[in-house]
Amino acid sequence: MALKVKAREKLIKFSKTDEGVWRYVMQPELYSALTQEKVIREAALRSGVSEGVMHACWDAAGEVIKAWATEGHSVALPGLGTMRFGLSAKTVADVNDVKTGLIKTRRIIFTPAVELKNELANTSVVITCYDRNGNEVKRVTSADSGTVEDPEGENTNTGDNTGDNTGENTGTNTGDNTGDNGGGNDNGGGNGQLIDDGD
Repeated sequence: MALKVKAREKLIKFSKTDEGVWRYVMQPELYSALTQEKVIREAALRSGVSEGVMHACWDAAGEVIKAWATEGHSVALPGLGTMRFGLSAKTVADVNDVKTGLIKTRRIIFTPAVELKNELANTSVVITCYDRNGNEVKRVTSADSGTVEDPEGENTNTGDNTGDNTGENTGTNTGDNTGDNGGGNDNGGGNGQLIDDGD
């Protein structure tokens, strides 16, 4: 098994007046979304139980996870990791200013299990490169270290996102993108704009 990645040549501009530079930008090649029914059918085949029983178990597990997570628990997802809810909120100096209006977003935070991280680390990555005209120009297989991002231990954002912020503000914000970063910016410059070449 291997993860497929496309590296497409794109025009990147850092301002509206900038002529921009062409760079190869990598992104995972997404497969079609698997339906719940297909997943249940495959799980039933692998476990030896009927689809009806598997469907009932799947629905029950989903309801339990939702109920416990909304009560504030970190809930185990078998073989995958844990899931919990969190939030991002502004800070205030005075206790009298604390109010629900400070909450900016509610979040679903997934922490992968060690086994899942190891599986991802050991999976090879095949990169297919396309030039600005859409022509395939190169294909390589990864030789990277297989490092997997740790959403619980790499929060380097020092801006105004406090509260339960784990799992969201990952990446290294070395540009002007400090402060209210809600999604993790790995651009290394913060203000770059990716201009699509019509693809």
